[in-house]
Amino acid sequence: MAHLPYARTAALATPEAAPLVERIVAERGELLHLYQMLLHSPPLAEGWLHYLTRVRQRLDLPGDLRELVIMQVAHLNGAPYEAAQHAPIAEREGVSAAALAALPAWQAAEDLFTPTQRLALALADTMTRQVQVGAEQIGAVRAALGERQTVELVGVIAAYNMVSRFLEALHIHHDDARDPRP
Repeated sequence: MAHLPYARTAALATPEAAPLVERIVAERGELLHLYQMLLHSPPLAEGWLHYLTRVRQRLDLPGDLRELVIMQVAHLNGAPYEAAQHAPIAEREGVSAAALAALPAWQAAEDLFTPTQRLALALADTMTRQVQVGAEQIGAVRAALGERQTVELVGVIAAYNMVSRFLEALHIHHDDARDPRP
């Protein structure tokens, strides 16, 4: 159960929140638990939606790399909501169920990941566990992806560390009940 109640129906119908709720539903298909929590602060929810929509949908970074690192960040940070939301997206992007299952020990599953995917997963591990990344590691990623996609990969890993930390700080989980009363 979340540490704070999800925004209630009356709060979601205010002139400040209602257009944003409509946009979230249009872009995400439903009002996810994450956004129902974020809507306690419509400006934060709006900025979050704008930023993460671009991170997920407007980058040149291949979708399999994006979703692999998102899933790895979720695993490393113990963020089951994030993993539950992104597993189907990862599979649509071509990541196999076997690869997703192997993420906790991806280094031992060499046959499931391409060399570029392995570089991306190693970067996700370093950024999430240690924060600082050495020049040699960034250089290897840059050699594989080029400068733009290296920056995008770092940005995705950083963004989804933010997401998982928000989710886990407020204990937002996909199976939480939401009180629809005003």
